Order: sequence, then C-alpha cells, then structure tokens
Amino acid sequence: MDTGSPSGAVGRSGTGTDTPRRASGAGARADGVSATRTPGAGTDAARGTRSGAGTAPSAGVSSGPSGVLGTEVDGSLGSAAGGTYADGVSATRTPGAGTAADPGPAAGPPATGARGRLVAYARLAKFEFVLDYYLSMVVLWTALAGSVRFAPDTLTTLLLFLLGEVGVISAVMALDDVNGIRDGSDRANYLGTGGTPLRPLERKPLLTGALTVDQATRFGYLSLLWGAVFWTAAALAAPERPLWALVVTGLVLFAGFQYSWGLKLSYRGLGEVLIMGCPLVIVVAPYGFVTGHLPATVLVQAVLFGLWQILVSCYSNTKDISGDAAVGRSTVAVHASARGNLLFIGALSAADLLLTVGASAVGWAPWWFFAALLPEMALRLRQFTSFSRNGDALLARRRGVVAFRTGVAGIVLANLIHFAS
Repeated sequence: MDTGSPSGAVGRSGTGTDTPRRASGAGARADGVSATRTPGAGTDAARGTRSGAGTAPSAGVSSGPSGVLGTEVDGSLGSAAGGTYADGVSATRTPGAGTAADPGPAAGPPATGARGRLVAYARLAKFEFVLDYYLSMVVLWTALAGSVRFAPDTLTTLLLFLLGEVGVISAVMALDDVNGIRDGSDRANYLGTGGTPLRPLERKPLLTGALTVDQATRFGYLSLLWGAVFWTAAALAAPERPLWALVVTGLVLFAGFQYSWGLKLSYRGLGEVLIMGCPLVIVVAPYGFVTGHLPATVLVQAVLFGLWQILVSCYSNTKDISGDAAVGRSTVAVHASARGNLLFIGALSAADLLLTVGASAVGWAPWWFFAALLPEMALRLRQFTSFSRNGDALLARRRGVVAFRTGVAGIVLANLIHFAS
C-alpha cells in the first residue's frame, strides 16, 4: 500500500498496461537471472536461471502469491512454474533461491531491545504516515457545538474511538506488509535494479529483516483485536448509538484489514473505495455516537476528508503499476490507459473543487466555507496540472499530502469560526 517505483513516469504500452524495460545482450539481469545469448532463427531470446536468493525483481519480473515465477505479457500474469518473460527470457527455479513466500536472507539484523522492537513495530504500522488519519478526530471535534465538545461523555467516547482507530489502522498496515512480502510486491516496488533501494527501506521492517513475517502477522491480529475492543467500548460509552453509526463502524472493522488480507478487496477492484470510505467513516461514526445525527456540513467535511486521502493514494497507485499488476492487485491505474488514469485523477480533483464550492452554494455549509479552503483548492490544481505535464507521480503524491493537511486546517478554522459566531 502506498509504495512507488523509481521514476515518476511509467512506461505504458498502447493497451494501457505496463511495458517492461529489458536490457539486451549477455549479462546479469537485475532480478538475479543470468542471461546468455542463444542463437535462433529470427529470434534474440535469452535463457536464464533463477539463482539469486532474496534478490529484488525488476518491474518486468512477476511473482505470484506462491512465489512461483509467472508469465508476463503486457502486464498479464501466467501461472507456469517455469515462466516466460515478454521478451522471450524463460526462467526456471533454483532450489534455495529467495521467493515471495520465502524472501531469502534478511537485509539486516532483527530488531533487539525494547526500544528497537518498538520502533520496528511503529514502522510496521506506518505510524508516521498514518498520522493524517487521526486528524479525523480534530475535524469532528471542532464540528461539535461548543457546549458538547468538553462534555465528559463526549471526551470519553472520542478517546475510546481514537484508541480503537489506532488498532484498526495498525492492523491494516501490518497485514498489508505481510501480504506485500508474500506476493513479492514490496520488493518490486521498493527495490530497483541490483537491489538498489527506491525508497527508505526502514519503512518496511519485513524487507530489512527487523521483524519476521510471523511477528508482523501476530501484531496485525492483536491490533485488530485491540481495535475491536476499543470500538465496542466507545459504542457502549457513547451518549447516542444510532444504527447507521454502528453499521458503518462494523463495516470498517470487517472490511478495512481485508484491503490486502483475507478477502483481499484491493485485488477485487475495491481498493479505491476502501481508501476513501474508511477515512470518511472515522469522521462520521464518532460524530454520530456523540450527537445521534449527521448534519450535511459534517457529511461534506467527511467526504472531503476521504476524497483527499484517495487524491494521495491514486498517485501512489500510478507509481506502483508494475508491482501491482504483477501480483494481481486491481487498481484503476493498473487497468486504465495512461490517459484513462489521468482522466480518473482529474475527475476526483474536479469533484473536490465542485463539492467545496457547491456545499457553500446550496447551503450544505456556511456560504463562506469555500473561502477557508481556497489554499487547498489552489494546491489541488497545482498538483494535478503539474502531474499532467511532467508525469511525476511521487512529486504529485507529496503535494497531495500537503494539500490534505492544508485542507484539514481550513476545515478546522471554518468550524471554529462557525461555532464562535
């Protein structure tokens, strides 16, 4: 989840799928496959043997969930144990070589000591990157009337819900990393030619060897249990328990961790729905537990909160086309052409601007609401127009994070002004 490839521009074929880049001539392939030139009638095929344990696959090398190399033609995978690459390179398995299920030797020593393990688990939970999710509490708290914000039952409910939120999000991130190791997508997206890191590997403690797959799996399940316990406690302590708030909270608890695990919903075309829907719910659900209702203003703010998250992740998905396609993750970026993906992102960006202005125009929010979000709208336009010119998805992603935080600040300011007047 939320990973990238070495450059902002993604090589695409005319069919809208990734076109693997190949090196010609004899030599060692970036994924550890040694290639030799084999003469043939009108062909320039190379035959390779998989010999590098735990080496990183290149964009054109695919590994299915079982760790068996497959066939990739225009981004599609086959399932043969001895696969054939699109450029005519056939690969056979060598016993002992690193696979997706058995990723080979760790890149570094395991985490030791209480502090070392705490840091490793925090990185597994992507704590520094998911802090933006917890801003949902700031949004909904400032959307409450002043007389409700500091009520003891309000503060208790929101604290319990926040603790549960930490568990649920940690479970999603941890189990996504476990799946990323097992199917090889994290290696494809984080390691380039010759195993060169494309991003700081510290973000992936399973890649660095700081944690084992078993440790990460246990952490994921315990985090999910933690989340379930505290969300149940939040519902029991809440002054209100509307049915819709209970239902949407249960849906996120059930479906969120199955982004890459269990049902693997992101492999079934529901990844974008989850990435937008889950942040939306963690705004509206606790608000419902406190007040018992859902005004249009809060719903607009929650939709924007979720929309701004997908306007970060869709650029990450653009970076990850090769790795996601290789393991069968179904995203818009994988299935659409380059132009189609750009139109999709453009539509989401337009929806952001239209909802912000429209909410003020039709009375779903104060008439001046859009003014508080003018900085966010300017950043959003810059993000999309720059990406449409240079194709730098990683830069666009970073700008999306800035736009998200700027937008949250605008919403908080609008709420404080609204309830102070």
